Amino acid sequence: MNPSHSSSKLYITLALLALILFTAACVPPTPTTLSPLPTITPTSEAATPTDWITVYFTDPDSPTAGSYRGGPDDDLAAAIDEARFSVDAAVYHLNLWSIRDALVAAHQRGVTVRVVTESDNLDEIEIQDLIDAGIPVISDRRESLMHNKFVIIDEHEVWTGSMNFTVNGAYKNDNNLLKIRSSRLAENYITEFEEMLVDDFFGDYVVENTPHPSLDIEGIRLDTYFSPDDGTADEIIDIILSTEESIYFLAFSFTSDDIAAALIQQADQGVTVSGVFEEGQYRSNRGTEYDNLREAGLDVRLDGNNRNMHHKLFIIDGEIVITGSYNFSRSAEERNDENTLVIYNAEIAELFLKEFDRVFEKTKQE
Repeated sequence: MNPSHSSSKLYITLALLALILFTAACVPPTPTTLSPLPTITPTSEAATPTDWITVYFTDPDSPTAGSYRGGPDDDLAAAIDEARFSVDAAVYHLNLWSIRDALVAAHQRGVTVRVVTESDNLDEIEIQDLIDAGIPVISDRRESLMHNKFVIIDEHEVWTGSMNFTVNGAYKNDNNLLKIRSSRLAENYITEFEEMLVDDFFGDYVVENTPHPSLDIEGIRLDTYFSPDDGTADEIIDIILSTEESIYFLAFSFTSDDIAAALIQQADQGVTVSGVFEEGQYRSNRGTEYDNLREAGLDVRLDGNNRNMHHKLFIIDGEIVITGSYNFSRSAEERNDENTLVIYNAEIAELFLKEFDRVFEKTKQE
């Protein structure tokens, strides 16, 4: 073969290859289909220092809150949808269709679903829908309140906080909701749940048998208290009296003389004490501690939510969070079924301090 012909063919081949590569580079890539960004955000999910706890806060001021979609209940419903074998729910009040639908769907796919509720709210349509679906539902049938708001999924995940499972609770009121993955914490809540559902122990029929009243999860301490079993007020007072720098609180109902006295004592010792009371409860409750604390010189104010500021929250020294269903009242201490969590962690406390600041900025001064 003539060497010049071979060289010509080689040059042509290289030129064609270069042309192909150039053409391919000029062709725009096929677009990737992207999921649309969420447009409904009436709640905030707060970043947490570990993957076993997630903190949610409702956002009544969101322009989309009126759609009643996208709140903390959506994530709870999604968690129920993932349940494999059990869902136990102790709900003071339920009228959120998202939770009803998730519970019914779980029951229909063979998950064991059990519900305890407050007798005063037994006639809610959503509760009746659960009964009609064949889900066992028991009410307390007592004058005291079954005031819990917690769900246990697959015996390892607990959802609890101040939020009732209602439209108002998730979209109009100021509330918190926590998701905590821990089989030991779940055991605490299952024990309390079965006292009510199985043993029919409600209210002041007291049994002190929490398996792990204080436990450690990845170096973070959690204490669990159930009322009226565990003397919750005394535990709160002990924590208050150990405060060194600051106490911030949000209170839907606050009529406890003893807790108020502890706050005044600490303020007199130079501890910063500041709090927000729900205005509607202040106007209607007998024995509220608002005036008492103001007269003692504490910086307490009435909330600015035209619905309800429904938190039951203390933040101590920027390191300890006390929250749950427990109002700071005699009924919560002595008569009602309640649950309270104490979390010892500065990063989690910081999340609640931001919520305190948000609520405090909207307050009224008298």
